[in-house]
Amino acid sequence: MRYEIIHRPSFSLLEVELNEGEEIQAEAGAMVHMSPTIKLETKAKGGVFGALKRSMLGGESFFVNTFRAEDGPGSIGLAPPYMGDIEAFELDGTLYAQSGAFLASYGDIDIDAKWGGAKTFFGREGLFLLKMSGRGTVFLSSFGAIYKKELHNERFIIDTGHMVAFSEGLDFNVKRVGGLKSTLFSGEGLVAEFYGTGTLYIQTRSMDSFLSWLIPHLPKRD
Repeated sequence: MRYEIIHRPSFSLLEVELNEGEEIQAEAGAMVHMSPTIKLETKAKGGVFGALKRSMLGGESFFVNTFRAEDGPGSIGLAPPYMGDIEAFELDGTLYAQSGAFLASYGDIDIDAKWGGAKTFFGREGLFLLKMSGRGTVFLSSFGAIYKKELHNERFIIDTGHMVAFSEGLDFNVKRVGGLKSTLFSGEGLVAEFYGTGTLYIQTRSMDSFLSWLIPHLPKRD
C-alpha cells in the first residue's frame, strides 16, 4: 500500500494505491473516487454490538467500508466531510483520538470506544474516546491543520475542542480555564490539561468555535 495526502492542510485528500489483494477500511461516505478494479464491501465491523458501540459512543458511522483491489492494482481517494487536514499514523501499539476523527486504516487495527472517565463529563468532545490498537496505518482527520506537541514528563493545556489524538504515556484532566466568570464569559470554557510523556496532536481550528461564529449569520425564518 502506498499513499499520498494532497491539498493540505485546508482541503486534504488521501490517495491510496493498492496492489491486487490489498484492502483499506474507511468511514462510510469517505470515498471520493476509485478505480474500476476496487471492490466495495460494507459491514458492521466487530458485529452489531461493536458497531453500535462505536456509532453511539465514539461518534463514528455504524458501518465500515472495505475497499479491496481484486482485479489488479487500483487507487482510491478518501476525504472527511469537513474542510481540514489528514494525518497518517504508523501504529504499533495504541493511539487515542477524539470521536469522529477516524477516516481510514490499513493493516491489523482494532477500533473501540473507550470510556474517558467522569473527568471528561464536561468536555465538549464527549464522554468517549476512540482507542485504536494494533499494527498498521491509521488516518485521522481534523478541522483545520494538525500539528504535534511532544511532552517530556510535563504538563500542557489545550482547549478541549482542539484535541485530535494523543499517544500512550499521556493522560489528562478537564478543568475550568479560570474562575466561574472566566469559564462562562471568556469564550474559552473548559480546557484539557495533559501530563506525562508522549505526543499530543492538536487541530488549529475548533468545530464548536466555528459553529458559534456561523450560526448567528445564518438566515432566520420569519
